[in-house]
Amino acid sequence: MAAVTEAPPLAPVPEATAKPPRRRGRWTPYLLLLPGILWLLVFFALPLVYQASTSVQTGSLEQGYKVTWHVATYWDALTAYWPQFLRSVFYAAAATVLCLLLGYPLAYLIAFRAGRWRNLIMVLVIAPFFTSFLIRTLAWKTILADDSPITRFLDQVHFLQLTDWLGWTAGDRLLATPLAVVTGLTYNFLPFMILPLYTSLERIDGRLHEAAGDLYARPFTTFRKVTFPLSMPGVVSGTLLTFIPAAGDYVNAELLGSTDTRMVGNVIQAQFLRVLDYPTAAALSFILMAAILLMVTFYIRRSGTEDLV
Repeated sequence: MAAVTEAPPLAPVPEATAKPPRRRGRWTPYLLLLPGILWLLVFFALPLVYQASTSVQTGSLEQGYKVTWHVATYWDALTAYWPQFLRSVFYAAAATVLCLLLGYPLAYLIAFRAGRWRNLIMVLVIAPFFTSFLIRTLAWKTILADDSPITRFLDQVHFLQLTDWLGWTAGDRLLATPLAVVTGLTYNFLPFMILPLYTSLERIDGRLHEAAGDLYARPFTTFRKVTFPLSMPGVVSGTLLTFIPAAGDYVNAELLGSTDTRMVGNVIQAQFLRVLDYPTAAALSFILMAAILLMVTFYIRRSGTEDLV
């Protein structure tokens, strides 16, 4: 029987004396964020603080304004100009709904049916951005003029009679009416609706539509059960990108509307540049910003969409 020899003991492993490698690039993310943070501080946070202090000042332009914490300016501004606030929300909401109704079919066409024409259609959607916002709005002033072919055609088919009954137009006129303002808002902000919708629709896997067809789902059922729910991030993003700037816009109401269609943006612009009542203008700006923030927060929570793309 062979003798069993014990294995020699293993040599002790020397303790590691080298220090762990130093983490490099620890401050790189913060350095990359620094330019954006500085930009926001200089051009957003500081002006916001300055406007907040202006809203609680009293005085006059000749004697100067002083911070007296006169918060009653907010109540006075709201009670004096609440019709313009409601009108701004109504016009912006109407333009947003129209943009969604017009933009969703076009975004769907680009995402699923455009084929080799996709790039061309996308260029046509973005093309208005190459022209000044003011020039585009002035063009609509010509399009909606009293003697324009569009106005005469809508009058002949009795469309203006219907809108006049609804209170959107006045007689046989399109210009200087609520319909003209909403039309201008819809046109100017329509690309802000189409682009997020297209991005959301383009990400949908086409095999989901095939699977729905294999399960004998009709096209409308497929759209209602598959396409539209998956495109909700684009719907939410598009409505926000359309409603927020439309609510604060004043160019369309100034050029396409009248004194009866003034929005809160027109009031703020007039208070800053013509009346020179800076505290009231600043208070109106903060009331508008707070109202939009509350509505957007409520809308996002009700929509149940957190992944805004």
